[in-house]
Amino acid sequence: MEKRHLLTTHIAGFGYWDGAEVFEELRIGTVLRMVREDDNKFDPYAVALYYGDFKLGFLPRGENHEISKYLEMGYGGIYEVRINRLAPDEQPENQVGIILRLLRNHADDGESASNGEE
Repeated sequence: MEKRHLLTTHIAGFGYWDGAEVFEELRIGTVLRMVREDDNKFDPYAVALYYGDFKLGFLPRGENHEISKYLEMGYGGIYEVRINRLAPDEQPENQVGIILRLLRNHADDGESASNGEE
């Protein structure tokens, strides 16, 4: 599957959620799931990160605005999120790094919607 790098960052709020419960299970390359939280009272563009049913935290504020719009509109399948750094001796906010990639849309195999023919 063809992928393109979009963002490398950390998991915001990692120390406040379920990260400590599953930290020993996390590995470099572990796939995470993004969930749009439109009812989040602290951030109107909140995007939560999950490992299974465990909420690990969020995409950092300021890096979530555009991504939240795509998730809200049902385009979550264009993203892949994986852990790319584990640092157990760091402060919780810096313990887990992630990489977010765009996945190639094979529905049109790279062709534009209009090829000039009518």
